[in-house]
Amino acid sequence: MIVALMLGRKGSSGLPNKNIMDVCGKPLMEWPLFAAKDSKYVDDIYISTDSEEIKEIGCRNGCEIIHRPDYLCTKEALGEDAFAHGYRVIKEMNPDKKIEVVVLLFCNAATISAELIDEGIEVLRENRELDSAVTVSEYNMWSPLRARRLDKKGLLMPFVPFETFGDPKTMNCDRESQGSALFADMSVSIVRPRCLERIEEGMLPQKWMGRNIYPIQNWGGCDIDYEWQVPQVEYWLRKHGLTDTKKTEYTGSTEA
Repeated sequence: MIVALMLGRKGSSGLPNKNIMDVCGKPLMEWPLFAAKDSKYVDDIYISTDSEEIKEIGCRNGCEIIHRPDYLCTKEALGEDAFAHGYRVIKEMNPDKKIEVVVLLFCNAATISAELIDEGIEVLRENRELDSAVTVSEYNMWSPLRARRLDKKGLLMPFVPFETFGDPKTMNCDRESQGSALFADMSVSIVRPRCLERIEEGMLPQKWMGRNIYPIQNWGGCDIDYEWQVPQVEYWLRKHGLTDTKKTEYTGSTEA
């Protein structure tokens, strides 16, 4: 059994109602739902939320709803704890079924396709040593080498000591000079159950990914937290030919 588990809560101080905002004519959260529904391998989709609007959209797409506890709906709550909770509920709902892998999604992360999900599932099936497969995008302009922070005087200094990257004498301003800077873009994390059962063993900052993590090559991937990211996501959806073909149908759901 392969399940998808999506997270989304109603509170968002940075971009209010971002999970259900209009993106290319659909609520943002429907785009990752479409990808999961179109996957060759995903059997069931669950949404963990405290939002009535998200629940309604999930029901419209045939998803099963997990009521996310209040303590997991604060801005301080960690996604890893919400994923672990959702996974436990799914197991309780399916006591006679073995969960092979879990496809982890966010309501505000739309830069994902069924093909990328299927690629990750197939990679895990081929290599049992892998803990997870996650989408990554190359953002060399945001390399840690270029990152800065403020010192006590309010002036810029390296966020990470240059020596971390090698001999500073060999470095230059070319953004390609230090190799590819790959970021887990949060579009999807496809994980084995052990990652959620022993989440404290995972690698920071996204411990739900485990430690042996395979990169699914994406481009331009991101989860929307700021309004300026919306055009980027809409561009991604159009370039992948997704905006003219997707339709939603009400098929009902079960709440948990």
